[in-house]
Amino acid sequence: MIIMKYTKPKCKLCRRSGEKLFLKGDRCDTAKCAIVKKNYPPGMHGSKNLQRLSDYGLHLKEKQKLRKIYGLSEKQFKNLYFHSSKSKIAKGEMFLINLERRLDNIIYRLKLARSRAEARQRILHQHFLVNNKKVNIPSYLAKPGEVIKISPNSLKKQIFQDLDKTKIKPEVSWLEWNQTKNEAKILGLPTEKDLDKSIDMSLIVEYYSK
Repeated sequence: MIIMKYTKPKCKLCRRSGEKLFLKGDRCDTAKCAIVKKNYPPGMHGSKNLQRLSDYGLHLKEKQKLRKIYGLSEKQFKNLYFHSSKSKIAKGEMFLINLERRLDNIIYRLKLARSRAEARQRILHQHFLVNNKKVNIPSYLAKPGEVIKISPNSLKKQIFQDLDKTKIKPEVSWLEWNQTKNEAKILGLPTEKDLDKSIDMSLIVEYYSK
């Protein structure tokens, strides 16, 4: 089965959602951000077409927003949701935890890539090791106790040239970075304070409950 990749401007996804999804790395924090310049939906009638959404529309919009933030296809997103729903932890909370545990998100959280899309590309190019084994699967779900490090061969490449000058300090409590060894340790599962508060998970749970 062929999974269609989104190839249109990513800034349109933010404008359609009505808020920053931080899909373009550092650009999102500048005046060039599309939400700063054109804070209305794309299209010739975007600034005038501000219709009130139905309940289904609200559920769909929240689901699409979260899917776009993490850069998953519809199939990947749905499969991970139903995989998460088998846990004893609340569906919505476990789903966010598993999204955070994805290897591409971890590389992004460690600031070893400017966006999750760039993190996926670097993982596919085998720049990272998990427990000293090469992993080229962006959807890999990291487990507590595992160690993620930059491949020794990759440290010589230009993309990691300034790593020694960069002080990496993860903004989440479940990741610990060792600057000397250029590796991170998974201390545990993401906690509630580490999860995105801007997402209304109840809307997404209701969407998939129908």
